[in-house]
Amino acid sequence: MTTTTGTSAATGAVGSGRTRVEGRDKVTGAARYAGEIPFARLAHGWLVLSTVARGRITAVADEPVLAMPGVLAVLHHGNAPRVDIDYVGMLGRPNPVVGLFQHDRVPFAGWPVALVVAETSEQAREAAEALAVSYEQEPHDVAFRAGRDDAYRPEDMVQADAEKGDVEARFEGAAFVVDEEYTTPEEHHCTMEPHAATARWDDGRLDVVDSNQGSSWVAGELARLFSLDPASVRVRSEHIGGAFGSKGLSAHQVAAVMATTVLQRPVRVVMTRRQMFSLVGYRSPTAQRVRMAADTDGRLRAFDHDALNLTSTVHEFVETSAVLGRVMYDADAHRSRHRLVRLDVPTPTWMRAPGEAPGSFAIESALDELAEKCGVDPIALRARNEPATGPVSGLPFSSRNVLACFEEGARRFGWADRDPRPGQRREGRWLLGTGTAAASYPSGVGRSTAAVTAEADGTFTVRINAADIGTGARTAMTLVAADALQVGPDRVRVRIGDSDLGHAMIAGGSTGTRSWGWAVRLAASDVRERLALGGAIPPEGITARSDTADAIGALPQQERHSFGAQFAEVAVDVTTGEVRARRLLGIFAAGTIVNPLTARSQLIGGMTWGLSMALHEEAVRDAASGGHVNADLAGYHVAAHADVPLIEADWVDDHVPGDPVGIKGIGEIGVVGVAAALANAVWHATGVRHRHLPIRPDRVLRAAGDTPGA
Repeated sequence: MTTTTGTSAATGAVGSGRTRVEGRDKVTGAARYAGEIPFARLAHGWLVLSTVARGRITAVADEPVLAMPGVLAVLHHGNAPRVDIDYVGMLGRPNPVVGLFQHDRVPFAGWPVALVVAETSEQAREAAEALAVSYEQEPHDVAFRAGRDDAYRPEDMVQADAEKGDVEARFEGAAFVVDEEYTTPEEHHCTMEPHAATARWDDGRLDVVDSNQGSSWVAGELARLFSLDPASVRVRSEHIGGAFGSKGLSAHQVAAVMATTVLQRPVRVVMTRRQMFSLVGYRSPTAQRVRMAADTDGRLRAFDHDALNLTSTVHEFVETSAVLGRVMYDADAHRSRHRLVRLDVPTPTWMRAPGEAPGSFAIESALDELAEKCGVDPIALRARNEPATGPVSGLPFSSRNVLACFEEGARRFGWADRDPRPGQRREGRWLLGTGTAAASYPSGVGRSTAAVTAEADGTFTVRINAADIGTGARTAMTLVAADALQVGPDRVRVRIGDSDLGHAMIAGGSTGTRSWGWAVRLAASDVRERLALGGAIPPEGITARSDTADAIGALPQQERHSFGAQFAEVAVDVTTGEVRARRLLGIFAAGTIVNPLTARSQLIGGMTWGLSMALHEEAVRDAASGGHVNADLAGYHVAAHADVPLIEADWVDDHVPGDPVGIKGIGEIGVVGVAAALANAVWHATGVRHRHLPIRPDRVLRAAGDTPGA
């Protein structure tokens, strides 16, 4: 392994493997999550969701329910407080699903139509299940497929289409052409901790205890939604049991705020697993057409990627699957386009490695097919099409060490001994194969503020409104601060997850550690400089504050990304259709690795997600009802321990010249490319291409039956 520090470490804290500072609290149960914190006079809300996929509410029979034991209120479109969703927030316009109970329209199955509040959760649930809601039902459409004539170009995406050169002209006379369609299904976040929020009014301030990816973000959204002074809203989110893109502003926080406003007592709303399938977003299914044209030596003449995904009828969301190709491979001509179809379904949202996860399956599978046609090793083909600058933007890369990842990965995986011909290895009933794919994810940054205090007792307190969604953010900030202060990590305490701490970037898009670390480093360095002047520390301590807005604005324009190489070995039983992943190896180039211990966990977790995406996950929607047929963890399969093989994750040195932080991000990139590496390995084992995920046993059997001589 080659470790990377990016910038020189003052104390060795950054780059050292440290267990989580809150780890003991979590494993002993001392850490309290949003649905566990006690409050006096706490009431419980239970959401009622629509049972029709399109139409309008004609009646809510709340009187019998209000007479049930313990019931305090039934909120619906006829009596709920008014909210304002006509605004642009931190990440754009809000999803109209947070405009709870404002009208009688139903745009999809699972739309919130009422909230029942009672003294206990059990009473609220019983009453909610007894609430009779009548509808005027209308015809609905939930059928997503390629080739729909109502697909349209996204209205809100900054660069939905990108083009360089004459793509069609470069296809003419090409020695080798790949032209295939790849599909991925609807996929869900399935966080371990359900979405939960408790709201109360405390001395004139709205206080919300929540599980989210950014307390500043949620506080700002609630202030806009309820027309409140931002200073009068406080959101706390200390411990989060997974998020993966789903934990922003959702219906449960809004419902809790509405109910506490009406009842003037604390109200908690916790979503059920089934409700989460409708209300917190998901990864849209995709249909992607990838065309590649190459010369006789495998160099790309043309690269063309069309990506289609669905969105709801009330809000637009784009799964940016076609963006990846704009970064990965050089070609004389490039074209990538996104299109949407509006259906009577909930709005999709960000899900770990949004865009790149499904996009890499299509692109990296197509490149493997091109390698087969050209008779070129898949890694060598990638090297031949390695760009010197952004293939479409023309911008320089801040650093790009993807080929170093392939070199190290190939050495450790034993790639040189691989017979390129498919179907050559067998162990009894199992056919064996190996595959590879590249990975990339943007390295973004967002404005953050931080405060660092040198306490009179010789310790240091760091205050930054970061969100630790399971990634180890507290520990990472402890190490960054210790490094900048030139002290041991045991002298640093970190406070996070409270909107009163000031503005900070959300935990999402692999931006968190880079954004927060920058702010913490600036404030800590300022404190260290003040301490160097000498003198006693006063009882209140010495505090320095930072704001990275100006520093971010001064960054030069560059292509900033983490990169990686994924390797997979599979065993396929063509008599049962079973596919078993035997080993996975990921080698990454991701700038400064702050904490190798938690970083490796992040990467292995992402790779496990990619395995689950390739072989298991698929949400199925019933055309008749418009709802899911598998909205639980019994029907929606995710990779379990028995499905996960030996997984190794490591990294190469990835110094980022001139970067003030050197940190990139690792939360997403572990997912990217894994599904393609596994699909390519299945081809190598069987000689059959699988272009539609997941690679289910029935698909393996059908493909084997359709193969001549199978």
